Amino acid sequence: MREFVLDCSVALAWCFQDEADDRSVRVLGLLRQSEALVPTIWSLELANALLVAERRKCITQADAVQFLSLVRELPIRTDSDTSDAAVDRIISLARSYDLASYDACYLELAVRAGLPIATLDAKLASAAESVGIALVSA
Repeated sequence: MREFVLDCSVALAWCFQDEADDRSVRVLGLLRQSEALVPTIWSLELANALLVAERRKCITQADAVQFLSLVRELPIRTDSDTSDAAVDRIISLARSYDLASYDACYLELAVRAGLPIATLDAKLASAAESVGIALVSA
């Protein structure tokens, strides 16, 4: 596999041991030979999840810094076209599949780029399959 869309749920599983599963570990392995594409919201979603985890005392600030450092070394590219131009498509997908706008953002990117998607979110996975987007099974 050359390229795929990476949902934040997968990356967060790498940080939190209780969320890690075989799929997330396989996706991490794929990044040795592939590149992940993420929407512009990805880094904000990742940052927010880490801050919430810090506040709940699930991780320390040092853990978050170390995790972000490791993630920055991975071949993850941010799509610059996930912007105002995609808002109408994102809203339409969110309405059609009862998704949060954040999740619909990943789906819109996968559809637009014609790429499979790596996600641990069941609702997003179901929506992706409904629109003909393959799931990364690693």
